[in-house]
Amino acid sequence: MRSFHTTVLLVVTACLCLSQCYVEAFTAPQLPQQQQSSTTLSMTILTNGNKKKNFKPGSPLKSAVAALGVKPKYSCRKGDCGSCTVSVGGQRIKACIGKVPDEPRLKSLQEKGLPVK
Repeated sequence: MRSFHTTVLLVVTACLCLSQCYVEAFTAPQLPQQQQSSTTLSMTILTNGNKKKNFKPGSPLKSAVAALGVKPKYSCRKGDCGSCTVSVGGQRIKACIGKVPDEPRLKSLQEKGLPVK
């Protein structure tokens, strides 16, 4: 990236009489110094079988499910019927109105009531 130095431009307007001259000085605009950003972009990983993709938390769940190849039924498309309900991290969410969660919580086999070997 180039660094820009202050450039002074002098404009002298001369009239017939030297006593009526004036000088204007201009500087080049300064670019703001770039600061190191400590902000990280958080993503939620959703999977469907062997498919695994990153999604931005809060993005429409309908788009995320479609990107993973899941094709739930959509009847009302406004969350009334529940036919589009999918399981994300053990939670049942209506895909047509749901958002991608921050982190899907995975349940252990014991929490799901399944036998542990």
